[in-house]
Amino acid sequence: MKTTFKKKKKPTADEIAELAMNGKNISQFFTNKGEMRPPIKRVNVDFTETMLNELDAIAKELNISRQAIIKTYLRQAMDQHFLATAKSNSKFS
Repeated sequence: MKTTFKKKKKPTADEIAELAMNGKNISQFFTNKGEMRPPIKRVNVDFTETMLNELDAIAKELNISRQAIIKTYLRQAMDQHFLATAKSNSKFS
């Protein structure tokens, strides 16, 4: 007969919290390899129909979501702004 090993099920965050509340050692569940990230905040932005059509066309062409396009383009614009600001500030230093 073949011996098979069942993979040990990882506990959920709620199960780990329950162990901690019961005074159990939960250090085995933490590897210090994770990264703390700030929470994501949602915002509403209004776009014209034309802009939405253009965003959707680009998203379809690149096979990514509209949200990914917006975030990518906004990041690029912000980077350009900060670079331009840093260059203009360094001229007067």
